[in-house]
Amino acid sequence: MGKPTGFMEFAREAPASLEPDARIRNWDEFHIHMPEERLRQQGARCMDCGVPFCHTGTLLAGMASGCPINNLIPEWNDLVYRGHWRDALERLHKTNNFPEFTGRVCPAPCEGSCVLGIIEPPVTIKAIECEIIDRGFAQGWVVAVPPAERTGKKVAVVGSGPAGLSAAAQLNRAGHEVTVFEREDRVGGLLMYGIPNMKLDKVGVVKRRTDILAAEGIRFVTNTEVGKDFPADRLLKDFDAAILCCGATKPRDLAVPGRELAGVHFAMEFLTDNTKAVLGTPGAGKISAEGKDVIVLGGGDTGTDCVGTSLRHGCRSLVQVEILPKPPLQRAADNPWPQWPKIYRMDYGQEEAAAKFGSDPRIYCTTAKRFIGDSEGRLRAVELVDVEWGKDAQGRFAPKEVSGTEREAPAQLVLLALGFLGPEDVLPQALGLERDSRSNVKAEHGRFSTNVPGIFAAGDMRRGQSLVVWAINEGRAAARECDRYLMGSTALP
Repeated sequence: MGKPTGFMEFAREAPASLEPDARIRNWDEFHIHMPEERLRQQGARCMDCGVPFCHTGTLLAGMASGCPINNLIPEWNDLVYRGHWRDALERLHKTNNFPEFTGRVCPAPCEGSCVLGIIEPPVTIKAIECEIIDRGFAQGWVVAVPPAERTGKKVAVVGSGPAGLSAAAQLNRAGHEVTVFEREDRVGGLLMYGIPNMKLDKVGVVKRRTDILAAEGIRFVTNTEVGKDFPADRLLKDFDAAILCCGATKPRDLAVPGRELAGVHFAMEFLTDNTKAVLGTPGAGKISAEGKDVIVLGGGDTGTDCVGTSLRHGCRSLVQVEILPKPPLQRAADNPWPQWPKIYRMDYGQEEAAAKFGSDPRIYCTTAKRFIGDSEGRLRAVELVDVEWGKDAQGRFAPKEVSGTEREAPAQLVLLALGFLGPEDVLPQALGLERDSRSNVKAEHGRFSTNVPGIFAAGDMRRGQSLVVWAINEGRAAARECDRYLMGSTALP
């Protein structure tokens, strides 16, 4: 695919971004579109490798290797190289309902397993994907296409994140009447409130797509939590089947002294409140980093989003605490291709913090030992301590505090970005759903059916905290199995 000698002629080039000091002044997306000729050159680097690991979508060492939704990457790289953009969009939409989401927020496991990446920097797959769909919208090629006929079957989808939206889109395409329940005031789940606007525009990207889904016949019911506002037992009374896509929204807490102090918040509280403020929701904007010393506990994507958001608020200082060791600059011997490369990177938030404060804000092999308050119960500092990793009595690697390394760091705002423990309990308990050892709803991958006939589960609620692209994979697959349950067979991909 692409130009046979393209990978030898053209170097990897990613889209440029606005300089950090400019982009932290607002909440706008900051990546700049590449000129078409240079994008076609990037498509030309796809090297007809014979076995395109980029779209294998498997798990190696517990992480995605290749695209989990099996995007036809070599095909649309070739079409972009040849200038056939509409054909490229058609190939992209065959496997991905929402490439405008993954093209912005996916960490691109496809690039980590690109065959060219063994000897050279990999193909800029993610940038090409994003440009294909953005061009499709700009040219008016992406429009609502309601199904030609209806089956008469009604399906409820609970949760409007990427898994729920994917399931709804596929079921609607099959002709079923689909109702999506969302407990928040806007549709989108984590796409709306878990990812900041500068990373994924809420009106220009998320609402643009959900408006199309609504025009195709999907009914969205917001401000409605199934199990509370809508009785759980009505799911199978009012609908022929239901797919639960409620996410793994129970946050991991940090049970240390001072946790109750004012100024200690879960990351999702902070991010949701901020996005609501950006969108003009009355009463939002209560959690602000303006003028404060901020400490973010957690080194993942959510932690990075807290960093970028705090900078845009105008924080006074910023530290991001990571309990794990600093990753190496190159792949380690036990992390070979095509595994996801566990190497040191600076994401957008760290780049912005470095530009403002002079260095990467992350400190490694460190944890918080206690939160320290003032006389009025407000956070004023965090006691940090170094940790070292070794095997515990059970032979598992675990952190151990290093005595004598305790020190105080000033903080008036702490954000806990420590990951998630699993789905909330209300709906699974109300429906009597079986859970697995990690508290996720028990539903076999490939079938997605729970122990309650007619109830399916997909996305983070079934597999645990994961990527947007895995959620799309599961939403599509669960829709296929739900369609088979309803109709006896299915033509959904």
